[in-house]
Amino acid sequence: MNDYDNNRDCAAKCDKSTISYDRSTIFKHTKRVVVKIGSGVLTRNHGLNTDIIENTSNQIHKLRQNGTEVIIISSGAIASGVKKIGLEKRPDGIPARQAAAAVGQAGLILAWEHAFAKFDSKVAQLLLTREDLSHRRRYLNARNTLNQLLAWNIIPIINENDTVVFEEIKLGDNDNLAAMITLLMDADIMINLTDIDGLYDKDPRVHTDAKLLSSVRTITSDMEDAAGGIPGNLGTGGMLSKVKAAKKLSRAGIPMIIAGGLNPDIITDIVAGKDKGTLFIPGSKHLNSRKCWIAFNLKSQGSIIVDKGAENALVKNGKSLLSIGITNVVDDFCMGSPVDICNANGAIIGRGLVNYPSSDIRKIMGLKSDKILQVLGSKPFDDVIHRDNLVIT
Repeated sequence: MNDYDNNRDCAAKCDKSTISYDRSTIFKHTKRVVVKIGSGVLTRNHGLNTDIIENTSNQIHKLRQNGTEVIIISSGAIASGVKKIGLEKRPDGIPARQAAAAVGQAGLILAWEHAFAKFDSKVAQLLLTREDLSHRRRYLNARNTLNQLLAWNIIPIINENDTVVFEEIKLGDNDNLAAMITLLMDADIMINLTDIDGLYDKDPRVHTDAKLLSSVRTITSDMEDAAGGIPGNLGTGGMLSKVKAAKKLSRAGIPMIIAGGLNPDIITDIVAGKDKGTLFIPGSKHLNSRKCWIAFNLKSQGSIIVDKGAENALVKNGKSLLSIGITNVVDDFCMGSPVDICNANGAIIGRGLVNYPSSDIRKIMGLKSDKILQVLGSKPFDDVIHRDNLVIT
């Protein structure tokens, strides 16, 4: 396969509308799993928790014995480096953290390699940045590499490339990275292991009456606000980043479970259908692979402001964006760039790939499509963003 549109589509494997997301049956349909293990689980005394790594590898080995492919998203490089260097705590400065990650990456992958070697299983390390997943060719190369590793029965272990990453190409946190890899590989489910048992209605470390949510069908703004008040102990992402990851996967029809990774049998219990952690159940309407790539992998290069009529046409009727409905253009971008589409109030309502550069859109905004040729001297497209290249968010 040499095009992301040919990615393993959910519909090609099975009709997901017929899948039961009951915990007792969910893994009957699961052939590929992404397991993300956070810093709060993998870190102990400012170093790696090798006991957890060995225990997790044992559970993943059992899962793979049943024919399930597993991709691991592993935090812990900085913690490993901090311990190896002999620092008293995680450094604050970006260069120091990058240097610690450079030292720690070898130790992190070595710990996983030793743990899986007991089962005669091989591992491979991949370090990625946003550019790798937003640039089309790199995106395809990453997917092809991962597919080949899985075909060879090798376990991919992925982390963000903290040694060279800077803000413009940073994925943000490993929750986001794990969601993007789940989408990239069209995995059936993502298991997100953290130092909290799941999503609570409020911070359980502060409120004794906090309730664990067994399942979530709709992620509300109140839920996101509550999650934002539950920070992570060690990693860059708190509970909010995990909820946002679940929200992305839900749009693609992929469930996610947040669970306590310090529980020694957590993966085994989840696969057995036990009521552990919080299960995020996806909605009935799913984005295809191409639109997932546009919505979640690409970083916006600017914004297009539209009027109420265009907003209704896009959101309610699934139409393409025409020049007549555009009222303003923010920032400069070239043809083919990903841009946010905002309504008159400034709220982002979608994202798409533009058919014209920002300089041309400024000239034709507010005009009917039949005026484009007269203004620009050519009219390669009737629409500024075609609906096939547009995602309503």
